[in-house]
Amino acid sequence: MTDQPMPGLSSEPLRAKSLLRANLEKPHSDVHLQSRMPNIKVFSGTSHPDLAQRIVDRLGIDLGKVVTKKFSNLETCVEIGESVRGEDVYIVQSGCGEINDNLMELLIMINACKIASASRVTAVIPCFPYARQDKKDKSRAPISAKLVANMLSVAGADHIITMDLHASQIQGFFDIPVDNLYAEPAVLKWIKENIVEWRNCVVVSPDAGGAKRVTSIADRLNVEFALIHKERKKANEVASMVLVGDVKDKVAILVDDMADTCGTICHAAEKLTEAGATKVYAILTHGIFSGPAISRINNACFEAVVVTNTIPQDGHMKDSSKVQCIDVSMMFAEAVRRTHNGESVSYLFSNVPY
Repeated sequence: MTDQPMPGLSSEPLRAKSLLRANLEKPHSDVHLQSRMPNIKVFSGTSHPDLAQRIVDRLGIDLGKVVTKKFSNLETCVEIGESVRGEDVYIVQSGCGEINDNLMELLIMINACKIASASRVTAVIPCFPYARQDKKDKSRAPISAKLVANMLSVAGADHIITMDLHASQIQGFFDIPVDNLYAEPAVLKWIKENIVEWRNCVVVSPDAGGAKRVTSIADRLNVEFALIHKERKKANEVASMVLVGDVKDKVAILVDDMADTCGTICHAAEKLTEAGATKVYAILTHGIFSGPAISRINNACFEAVVVTNTIPQDGHMKDSSKVQCIDVSMMFAEAVRRTHNGESVSYLFSNVPY
């Protein structure tokens, strides 16, 4: 029996019925994505296009069209290549590489989307720029992290998603919502899957500032923790180190939020080896690795230096066989999905999405 309209009756209800049947006959995943992810656009800046592509692949959508270029005087120019009117927009840009250029590009992209009538603009900043300048620790020092927060708000950002802020108090610099995701669930998963003797390990913080992060990981692994007290004479130069805790005949796992020139973690690794640690691993959220970092890692006694891909790591992994990478794109993708659908993101603070 066919859906032929009876004489004198409108064919509209039958056409609607046919469209409904056609939709139901589509693959389930397509219907699910269309119903769960409407009115969303994800754009990528030039700092980390690989991470942005992994995020949209996970979400099952396409990356938004955007062209970024520089004029001859090095001014940044951004052209958003599709309509964002009434859309929920996410811009992925990490604080790495040429940080100042990338930050300016992010601000311009946010502003371009905002004045093009986007309903909400979220900046996804895996590694927050200027996060180490978060307090006035000496006379006439700037609080640059607060300045960056003000710039993002003035540009038009409605929401920030980031990971492992150097100081969690930076969230208070904003008058808009900030979701500070943790790499900890992914780190725990890596430890259990890749370190055979993880039950006989000690989790070590290379400085007093990371004590809270280290004790949290040690508690979840049900192992001991230790602390290295360091004194600096000036930035990027460590004067002395004292180990607090016992690592003799145990695997030592150094955990920190970021490593720049790697002077601290390499000194810490030497200290742990001298104290009797059988193996030393370093696990870092943001592997900046500037200056002599890679050569220091190659010469140090690490089994592995594990970082997340909040910053591009392909070049570093080519230059050092010790550098390994944990993919955290699924955590950002899930944070974007939950934010878009108005769901809680607190699940991600202690779990890795499948």
